Amino acid sequence: MFRPAPRFVMLPLDPKPVGSGGGLMLFSSITFLFYFLPLFLLAYHLLPAPNLVLLLASLLFYAWGDPTRLPLLLFCILLNYGFGLAVGRSGRHRRLWLGLGVAGNLALLLFYKYAGFLVAQWAALAPLVGLAAPEIPQVALPLGISFFTFQGISYLIDIHRGIVVPQRSLLRFAMYKAMFPPLVAGPIVRYAVIADRVDRRPVTPALWARGIESFTIGLGQKVLLANTLAGPVDRLFALPPADLSPAAAWLAAAGYALQIYFDFAGYSNMAIGLGRMIGFELPANFNRPYAARSVTDFWRRWHITLSTWFRDYLYIPLGGNRGGPWRTGANLTLVFLLCGLWHGASWNFALWGLYHGAFLVAERIGLARVLVRLPPLLRHAYLILVVVVGWVPFRAEDFGRTAAMLRAMAGGTSGAMPDLAASCATALIVGSIVAVWPRDGRPLRLPAWAGHAACLLLLVLSAANLAAGTYNPFIYFRF
Repeated sequence: MFRPAPRFVMLPLDPKPVGSGGGLMLFSSITFLFYFLPLFLLAYHLLPAPNLVLLLASLLFYAWGDPTRLPLLLFCILLNYGFGLAVGRSGRHRRLWLGLGVAGNLALLLFYKYAGFLVAQWAALAPLVGLAAPEIPQVALPLGISFFTFQGISYLIDIHRGIVVPQRSLLRFAMYKAMFPPLVAGPIVRYAVIADRVDRRPVTPALWARGIESFTIGLGQKVLLANTLAGPVDRLFALPPADLSPAAAWLAAAGYALQIYFDFAGYSNMAIGLGRMIGFELPANFNRPYAARSVTDFWRRWHITLSTWFRDYLYIPLGGNRGGPWRTGANLTLVFLLCGLWHGASWNFALWGLYHGAFLVAERIGLARVLVRLPPLLRHAYLILVVVVGWVPFRAEDFGRTAAMLRAMAGGTSGAMPDLAASCATALIVGSIVAVWPRDGRPLRLPAWAGHAACLLLLVLSAANLAAGTYNPFIYFRF
């Protein structure tokens, strides 16, 4: 039976992980909840320099457990601050400074995230052309580098487009760049979203209450749902192919679909809640994606700040949908190939991106017209089937494991239905209902006391779960 274990090593998302989350201070940890967060909020609201307090707390948060992480973040801050000032100057060299600044951010991302992967591909090909295979470098993956490099690129491009003016205070810019709520796992916060709150951001009682509510809901999603599913999902994905029954394979894929959603959406909700507690309104990152009825609609709801980033800074500059169906299809395919690789240096991630891109192209050229004629339940079933199957290459270690899982899901294997612990079965049922429950009708209105009581109950249950030392992985630290 798949009973939760006190400690369980999370399987890597790609075949040769280049970093780990060792020493990371998770929002869903006793250290953060009962030591770091209360002390930070007291200092932030009582001391006269909130931007400085936020910057120092953010640097401490990022360096927690491994101070060697800090120089790269500081370098990235200085790089984007300097190039932002250069791009903001009028003159004919603005485009050159923009290109150099974007290239600098991409160079950091390519080196730290993809150097080992690219060298490994060359090492596999070199003997075929009579060359010696190079040694594959072991480059540690800095926490959140995909998020803060994309944040830097958007800042420079928005200055060039005239959307924002460069921040001339290094302290204020460093505070924005290092702000710990979205630093490690997003949402990707563009400077334009918070520019009017860099200098002054009053925290009203209503905003504070909404912040606590968002944080507590996110904590419950992460701890009570995602964490409960994590151990059984890891074990199912680790089963030998001979023991992988169709039921086990579908259970693994469906469980992972819920795990990754509540892990990432929960963390995003916690980040949004923390932002509200200090006067920032961070952008929403999820909008019930599993309630969508097409892949196109899914990507309007899933990881919203990433999908809109690719739309605004890659898809539209490439021509978007202005060049006819073939050009539009090529643009979509390229964007989602890069979206897949953004998630990790692995061909499995590339396959996942191309898979979603193929469905988006298909919907664009005619499948969407077929879908709208179907009953809503069938459209929803189509979306769930496509997305759940798509999570297999995202989670599997390599192509071989992906093929084994898909073969089992297609009925190509035999085996017994795995037993589930009651907590896992409950998380699957509750998570499925929460993820797809329609809210298009009259909203559920609870008395204020009932909402407060529900939040308190979530907090108590989550804290008790964490205090018990249950499995507490975090998927998106690799991204």
